[in-house]
Amino acid sequence: MNKLCSLTLATALLCAACYSSEKTSTGIGTRVDSVLALMTLDEKIGQLTLFTSDIDVTGPTMRENYKEDIKAGRVGAIFNAYGAAYTRKLQEIAVKETRLHIPLLFGYDVVHGHRTIFPMPLGEAASWDLAAVEKSARVAADEASAEGLHWTFAPMCDIARDPRWGRITEGAGEDVYLGSKIAAARVKGIQGDGVGSLNSVMACVKHFAAYGAAQAGRDYHTTDMSDRVLRETYLPPYKAALDAGAATVMTSFNEIDGVPATGNKYLMTDILRKEWNFTGFVVTDYTSIMEMIPHGIAEDTASAAALALEAGVDMDMQAGFYNDALAALVKAGKLKEGLIDEAVRRILRKKFELGLFDDPYRYSSEQREKETLMSAANLEAARDVARKAIVLLKNDKQLLPLEKDVKKLAVIGPLADARREMIGSWSAAGDWHKASTLLEGVKQAVSAGTQVLYAKGCAIDNDSTQAIAQAVRTAQQADVVILAVGEGAWMTGEAASRASLNIPGVQQRLIEAIYKTGKPVVAVLLNGRPLTIPWLDANIPAIVEAWLPGTMAGQAIADVLFGDYNPSGRLPVTFPRSVGQIPLYYSMKNTGRPMDPNNKYTSKYLDERNDPLYPFGYGLSYTTFSYGPVQVDKQEMTQQDELIVTCTVTNTGARAGKETVQLYLHDVTGSVTRPVRELKGFKQIELAPGASQNVTFKLTAHDLSFYRRDMSFGTEPGKFDVYIGPNARDTQGTAFALR
Repeated sequence: MNKLCSLTLATALLCAACYSSEKTSTGIGTRVDSVLALMTLDEKIGQLTLFTSDIDVTGPTMRENYKEDIKAGRVGAIFNAYGAAYTRKLQEIAVKETRLHIPLLFGYDVVHGHRTIFPMPLGEAASWDLAAVEKSARVAADEASAEGLHWTFAPMCDIARDPRWGRITEGAGEDVYLGSKIAAARVKGIQGDGVGSLNSVMACVKHFAAYGAAQAGRDYHTTDMSDRVLRETYLPPYKAALDAGAATVMTSFNEIDGVPATGNKYLMTDILRKEWNFTGFVVTDYTSIMEMIPHGIAEDTASAAALALEAGVDMDMQAGFYNDALAALVKAGKLKEGLIDEAVRRILRKKFELGLFDDPYRYSSEQREKETLMSAANLEAARDVARKAIVLLKNDKQLLPLEKDVKKLAVIGPLADARREMIGSWSAAGDWHKASTLLEGVKQAVSAGTQVLYAKGCAIDNDSTQAIAQAVRTAQQADVVILAVGEGAWMTGEAASRASLNIPGVQQRLIEAIYKTGKPVVAVLLNGRPLTIPWLDANIPAIVEAWLPGTMAGQAIADVLFGDYNPSGRLPVTFPRSVGQIPLYYSMKNTGRPMDPNNKYTSKYLDERNDPLYPFGYGLSYTTFSYGPVQVDKQEMTQQDELIVTCTVTNTGARAGKETVQLYLHDVTGSVTRPVRELKGFKQIELAPGASQNVTFKLTAHDLSFYRRDMSFGTEPGKFDVYIGPNARDTQGTAFALR
């Protein structure tokens, strides 16, 4: 055992504890060093090891004897364990039965709610409401911490521009600016008043880096890009989350530039620690150290473990490779023990900041758990965020909102009463039995005299058409049909890539059969990603994108359908017409031969249009808005100036409504090519019928900066176009110059 001067073990631990009221960095550093000095090499390595418990296993393997590992000091953290009583039981093993009594960290995938489930994150992003996003994360952290958790593996900050990738559902979509704002909001909600506050947990920025660019949208696949694209498009949301104070970072499964992220020193040390000055700890994703062997960059356990640690990875999730290999590598002189010490310091620091050395059980209060989980306030917050996330895609002849006193209303479709699907994937400890369905929400919303009919019509993803005839007969009896179609929860999230983005199974046949009845049809989409729905857009009069809304799904959707809430959601991702257009995003670059329908030898398809079905930022309301001309306060600006951009927005309809006013910028000429437009600001305003508001944005030199030809970050003089509008397509603008 290492010595700490002449102190005994008990005295040294008391010395560490005596700093419990000292919250300064120096004080915590002293406490960390006092504990580290007592540790054997094996105990140090144990602190670098994270194993799953035997509940809610979220990956391909588990370690059945993990409790014995805790007793032996071979594990410093446990994930997939929650509940005040259960976490206390496991913590007691670490605190009472190990030599040094070092408490465990408990982590879990609290991605869009813990017990109270909010819309899947892509849906939350569709709210464009940063306060609502932060509120969702705050509720999730409050509930998670009440069940003994210290740490969540969220937010996911991956920019995703290929909706075939199932994990697009976990992030904020395709845009750098919006994604960065949402990443920061989520961290603020998760960590609340800071690491160590009882109703907060540590955030974990994932997946570092560029996991959202997996080739062909296939999960776990290779990522290949230039350093320019990495820095301009994929890194900013991670950086925004870290600037907001995120405590930890998770590596991604993909490789970048031929090196898997978990062994990529350029990412984990050069960028993360040296450039960005990140001082928290880095954890791998599930078994990703092990996976460097099939990647072909490590030949065995020892080489994989060494590669990860030397790259800057502090904690090994589930593989157990650090436990299996690091001690032997140190004893053989192939690995410096100082690398292990630094990793242990970073982990112990967070345990001290959480207050676990003062009171290992402070987060495991059964009384607080009982008072907090799924409270009335939390459920109301989930309902509010869910309805803010809903995007109205089409509303011909103002079919919506529906009247509550319609005589007969048919609710049809495989997702109309599909309780399990409402909370989506990565729904943590959410109990799907407590979720409300669309059918239930409709029944609660309509008047007492309305007869609500129901037919399933078909399953979500099989080929049986036997129930379609009954659904048609049900529709024929109704005055209006609400048709709920889309994806099952299992069809989105991790390991849920899809080669086709059509509505699955025989749902399209059901849709067409209901359409042929001639009844007015409202299509409600319940899905975790953009779908290719050109037929619906061409034929169905009203289309509502509800995503996978969470625990309060039924009430939230009904609030929108019946006009109790005027839809305000806007798409955070482009909806393609067909899979062949992918990747398709609004901020693409132009070509030397821009599309010309009259010239074959330009950039276009022979069998598809270039433009999307619905553009980024798109969404309708039950009212209408008009935009006045865009004005700037000066025609030229300098590096030191602020440019004021103004546009008058007017509610031209008959209802009050919320509008998300979006500002886009185009750098006309640069030393490297620039996107056709980039989001640089947005504001949400609420206007009464006939009311107008001057919406003002400020642009600075930072907004005009980019990675120039020599990869320095800054501006270049020249002309810029600035646009304002309700989405990335329908804008008007003006020009100015930077000198």
